Amino acid sequence: MKLGIVGLPNVGKSTLFNAITKAGAEVANYPFCTIEPNVGMVAVPDSRLDFLEKIYKTKKKVPASVEFVDIAGLVKGASKGEGLGNQFLAHIRETAAIVHVVRCFESKDVTHVSGTVEPLKDIEIIDTELILADMDTVSKRLERLKKNTRISDKKIIAEKELAEKIQKHLEAGKPARTLELAGEEESIIKDFFLITSKKVLYACNTGESDLPTMENKYVEVVREYAKKENAQAVTICAKIESELAELAEQDRETFLKDLGLESPGLNRLVKASYDILGLATYLTAGEVEVRAWTIKKGFLAPQAAGVIHSDFERGFIRAEVMNFDDLFKLGSEKAVKEAGLLRSEGKDYLVKDGDIIEFKFNV
Repeated sequence: MKLGIVGLPNVGKSTLFNAITKAGAEVANYPFCTIEPNVGMVAVPDSRLDFLEKIYKTKKKVPASVEFVDIAGLVKGASKGEGLGNQFLAHIRETAAIVHVVRCFESKDVTHVSGTVEPLKDIEIIDTELILADMDTVSKRLERLKKNTRISDKKIIAEKELAEKIQKHLEAGKPARTLELAGEEESIIKDFFLITSKKVLYACNTGESDLPTMENKYVEVVREYAKKENAQAVTICAKIESELAELAEQDRETFLKDLGLESPGLNRLVKASYDILGLATYLTAGEVEVRAWTIKKGFLAPQAAGVIHSDFERGFIRAEVMNFDDLFKLGSEKAVKEAGLLRSEGKDYLVKDGDIIEFKFNV
């Protein structure tokens, strides 16, 4: 899963990126310190793997991972190339979803690109630039469609009609993700590769003074805005996350407890990302390794097997399944079997989050 982190300069975007990936992107109190998109992989926090590691006395633990792309701060005019905008819009297109970092803190030490802290204005600037970029994409698409000699082709007609529908929606200042689609339109729009059709997660970057609740008047405004867009908003304090990243693992729990926090902001960010993208996790476990696998919700057993290897899906026979909660409660795989809770499932089995699966296949 690849997530693109966007936001105006000096909202805490790169500080957050550094904290969750420890990638060391340059942080400075001026725009465009991130000249190239920084890419970092981060392990998805999952305490279930820690339990499995102990139960199976395994040699290897492999968590699921998220790829974060820190994209340079966009400014007004980015869609026209201002602030090096064009090259970074291309990087956003490659991501599965957008994490839009919004400044929800006041500070005399960190200047705001617009002079004042106004979350909705900041969001509007970014949204407008992404909408303008999509308008250019759709306009070029329409030009090609109108020149197409096979204008009687039903597929081309449907694509042209959808392009006109999208264009009108964008011209009204609305992102493509809020456009109501019917029937085949949902599959056709994917071929447009629109930035504003991507799911968005608003990361409200709060100040230390807002701990432990991380709530303030700015967060409330962003949360209400997200609801209207059918999006999600999570609170996070990039500065605290940065300090956490510098601590040894055994010291982090104490630090969080002293701040009145139950878990790092990364946990909330990843969980919300999984939610907006409709993702789930199943597990495999044994003496060799325990591993978390990311799948789309709604995957059947053969599809889930295919995430490991295409041969698993092609030669799928059955899946031996037990639920993590059952294993956790009973304490061993043997106890799960004796309780009759280890199931043999076929091709129509709908894989659930937390399933521990061993696939049987033949190729």
